Amino acid sequence: GKNEYDLLVIGGGSGGLACAKEAAQFGRKVAVMDYVEPSPQGTTWGLGGTCVNVGCIPKKLMHQAALLGSALKDAQHYGWNISQPVNHTWSVMAQGVQNYVKSLNWGHRVQLQEKKVKYFNIKGSFSDPHTVRGLTKAGKETVVTADNIVIATGGRPKHPMDVAGALEYGITSDDLFWLKESPGKTPLVYYLYIVFIEIVDYICLTGASPDVSLECAGFLTGIGLDTTVMMRSIPLRGFDQAICFTTQQQMASLVTDHMESYGTKFLKRCFPTKVEKLKSNRLQVTWKNADLDTEETDSFDTVMWAVGRAPDTKTLNLETVGVKTNSETGKIIVDASEATSVPHIYAVGDITEGRPELTPTAIAAGKLLAQRLFGQSSELMDYDNVPTTVFTPLEYGCVGLSEEAAVQRHGSDNIEVYHAYYKPLEFTVAERDATQCYMKV
Repeated sequence: GKNEYDLLVIGGGSGGLACAKEAAQFGRKVAVMDYVEPSPQGTTWGLGGTCVNVGCIPKKLMHQAALLGSALKDAQHYGWNISQPVNHTWSVMAQGVQNYVKSLNWGHRVQLQEKKVKYFNIKGSFSDPHTVRGLTKAGKETVVTADNIVIATGGRPKHPMDVAGALEYGITSDDLFWLKESPGKTPLVYYLYIVFIEIVDYICLTGASPDVSLECAGFLTGIGLDTTVMMRSIPLRGFDQAICFTTQQQMASLVTDHMESYGTKFLKRCFPTKVEKLKSNRLQVTWKNADLDTEETDSFDTVMWAVGRAPDTKTLNLETVGVKTNSETGKIIVDASEATSVPHIYAVGDITEGRPELTPTAIAAGKLLAQRLFGQSSELMDYDNVPTTVFTPLEYGCVGLSEEAAVQRHGSDNIEVYHAYYKPLEFTVAERDATQCYMKV
């Protein structure tokens, strides 16, 4: 046809890359456009998207660092002689994690080259339904035309706009994983029977992405940092909150109870009003306590916002070509085949309305879309019963409907709930508290 490419993918994250590589397997001419806008703190990274650079990969590795700290405590009960105190050095962990992430960036570049997918490191915007233009870093304009275009630009963390100083002084998950030095700037001592030394406080403010804030708070506490989580509302919104009829326990509160018992502090029903920098370079946070109707302040080394993510669409110029978005969330509205309101323009991953924001679903959806476009397939992505995990110190996994959703869908008389506490075998010798080990079906 008159267009240069069969497929252009905008966004080089998990969903976009999977779609591009799959389309290339069918011998199609494919291009990927990817650009990382630096965070307000100036953090940037390479090809691969959120999961690889500032999401699952660094998060799970730092979670693993914290788990190893717990394992050292357990090890003594199993006969290992470990001299006290044990120190954790952030810079060593950060270097290891960041080097691994950079190797993945390189791997993605190589894979695109091997599959003959053209890579443009530019920020694109639509000029018509088949044309995307963008500027290179040097300011040179590039115009790309394609028969089919897939939008897979994902999302970025939000900053609270109603909190003075939030943008200047706060970081987000985009920055945390790329910090070279500990947020505490002091040697952190991790005594084996966890004594938390007041060196650094993190405030993770939960909102629409509560799992991120709790996961970060969990591993930061686990490596010996004094960590505080400030919450306006309930933890782990969207996960199971149902109070069991006999235990009066919620799945989500089991996670936070466990974190509290391991030293994470929680400021519940509190919301920040301003962040100021003190002469000492520490950050003073002022917040309102909704229960007591009081104003409170404290100072911290680092303030991290985890108040949800916003779809990264502002520079795409979607309104010009007529791609419809949800007016509340800003996400792109798609049908079961990932098609947008404009023919030949599709969207996959975190950018799409009503889909789970999970890497494996984006990958599967991207591959299936390429197969439908170029491989005579009609198979649609099945978004039901997608399992998900929260990598808090006590890991939480779930699949299917939460109890509330099941009651809403089927009525409380038509469902049966089975639940039990249990003690993992490895907790026995280590004398670990299993109060929060629990399952519900």
